[in-house]
Amino acid sequence: MLDSTRVINGTYGYVYYDGRWLTNIKSAEASVEVTKEEIKRSGTRWTAHKVTGLSGTGTITGYKVTSEFVELIGQIADDTQGTFATELILKLEDPESYGAYRVRLKGVTFDKIPLMNFEVGSIVEEELPFNFTGYELMDKLVAE
Repeated sequence: MLDSTRVINGTYGYVYYDGRWLTNIKSAEASVEVTKEEIKRSGTRWTAHKVTGLSGTGTITGYKVTSEFVELIGQIADDTQGTFATELILKLEDPESYGAYRVRLKGVTFDKIPLMNFEVGSIVEEELPFNFTGYELMDKLVAE
């Protein structure tokens, strides 16, 4: 039977960049899409599939507090610099869950430079979509 107290509350989600907790982040998601090719086989109507690639994507969204990420991501606009690549750690640590769940995202590069976004009378938020090229499950959730 499901113990509802063990269901994780997203309020306890954290994003870390360069060892620092990004306290302005209010949502994060990351996933890996599995690319497959269809394999037709003789003697059967069933189509099999062969995994041919992986693609990691995600988004972090938060309140606009500084221009730090605009500057870091924007270095690509300077012809003398390369792409900003980094790592992010995403963590869920609800005190009622079966412990902490942490994922390290490797080779993170961002998809756009968020120069300006506002609406009169509203809190300014910033959305940062990204790609990544690997991950590591640092802490896993295991039922006791």
